[in-house]
Amino acid sequence: MAANNEIDNVSGIETTGHEWDGIKELNHPLPKWWLYVFYISIIWSIGYWVAYPAWPMVSGYTKGVLGYSQRATVQQNIEEARAAQSEFNSAIDQSSLEDIQSKPELLQFAVAGGRAAFGDNCAACHGRGAQGSKGFPNLNDDDWLWGGSLDAIHQTLLYGIRANNDETRISDMPRFGIDQMLTDEQISEVAEYVLSIAGLDHDAAVAGRGQTIFAENCAVCHGEDGKGNTDLGSPDLTDAIWLYGSDKEAIVTRIKTGGGGVMPAWSGRLNENIIKKLTLYIHSLGGGQ
Repeated sequence: MAANNEIDNVSGIETTGHEWDGIKELNHPLPKWWLYVFYISIIWSIGYWVAYPAWPMVSGYTKGVLGYSQRATVQQNIEEARAAQSEFNSAIDQSSLEDIQSKPELLQFAVAGGRAAFGDNCAACHGRGAQGSKGFPNLNDDDWLWGGSLDAIHQTLLYGIRANNDETRISDMPRFGIDQMLTDEQISEVAEYVLSIAGLDHDAAVAGRGQTIFAENCAVCHGEDGKGNTDLGSPDLTDAIWLYGSDKEAIVTRIKTGGGGVMPAWSGRLNENIIKKLTLYIHSLGGGQ
């Protein structure tokens, strides 16, 4: 390593006097604008440390001469938002579902709140878009086991289905196979009949025998025409909407094992204001009656 500075013949820039394996280091300083920005940043950071909270301490942090607190600012913003919403929330508390629905601005506020509440409480079962899945109803369509009116949806949210609530809706599908109410052959025949009234592929001869079994065992809930009964929560068997599947195996399994899903009762978990918002949001999805 040499200690003598010289001018590089190629670049015309003075060297630092350092050389490694024949490679000379050029004395090429940083641009002045870069240095000025760097110095200004240092000065700015010192000023920031003095003015704002910056250094963590053992039991707190330096507050800064301005006394600024992001936590306090956020809390203030939340309180302001709550104050702005209080008028709408008060109107929702004092209005019926029909009254809220008739006021566009109030309805918009309620639906927005219901959408948020749905994501927090209902999406785990019904899906983020309320599209449902096997065993969990799609809330966007026109098929409602217990009715899709505002009052019907509100009641379902309040008391649930087969839930731990004295007012809950209860209507279990009999376990025709497990309880030996029908033989396997009879179950197969009535399943073929269900396929036939749904317009699905079926064996006409077997379905004919299943029709009598259906009339004697199933029509009391599903109706003579199989179109269901919202008072009992029994599904329409003639449409294309199936909660547990529309193939014969799925239908046979339901006839054999019966039962039904459970919808939680949200009264006691959510206040009436949020339940109203949920009712209006669900009704607005497109399947509300």
